[in-house]
Amino acid sequence: MTSNSSLDLVYQDDCLLMVNKPAGLLAVPGRGADKQDCLSSRLQREFPDAMVVHRLDMSTSGLMVFARGAWMQRRLSQMFQGREVKKRYEALVTGRLEPETGEINLPIVADWPNRPLSKIDAELGKSSQTRYRTVQVDGPGDLGHSPINGRVGSGLLEATRVELEPVTGRTHQLRLHMSAIGHPILGDALYGDAASAPRLMLHATRLEFLHPLTGAPLHFACPPPF
Repeated sequence: MTSNSSLDLVYQDDCLLMVNKPAGLLAVPGRGADKQDCLSSRLQREFPDAMVVHRLDMSTSGLMVFARGAWMQRRLSQMFQGREVKKRYEALVTGRLEPETGEINLPIVADWPNRPLSKIDAELGKSSQTRYRTVQVDGPGDLGHSPINGRVGSGLLEATRVELEPVTGRTHQLRLHMSAIGHPILGDALYGDAASAPRLMLHATRLEFLHPLTGAPLHFACPPPF
């Protein structure tokens, strides 16, 4: 691993770069002069040929891959679109999931009057699937030692650590799907309660794919900081 004061570089070669994005940093520039500092611009100062392939929400941390050069960007983009890239996230969500594993199938569409929100829409939404698996349930007695100590109503907050696999890749899919089944991700200002945690408790933990040039299997893992 190589890193400097502004980058947590997990892997690099002549074709691609793997970076651990911190929460609170834009993945790409936004609108306005105050939204130009982002992971892609920081990376391009050190690697001018770095090009964006996919994105993470500003509030989400974890693994992002960048292509080096236009041909590699096209190839990696095709791999993401063709679901040749296995993605896993870890999150802390409110409550206890029952059943402990499952798949959420709820169609998603952009909520244009309330951008940047998305919404579940059975008529206009695009087919969207998220698989989930409970990793650990933290009862009220456990949360006093965690960074997510909080309260829901008059009771202490119960949270579940869950692994999430986005089969499709809609905007805000994981956040919206978990909220839609009654278990919003802690710290989610858009689909849950921002006050329930000091940050959005969502982290991209794993990316797996075949190297676009050599075909060698690549497995990247980055544990969540929460």
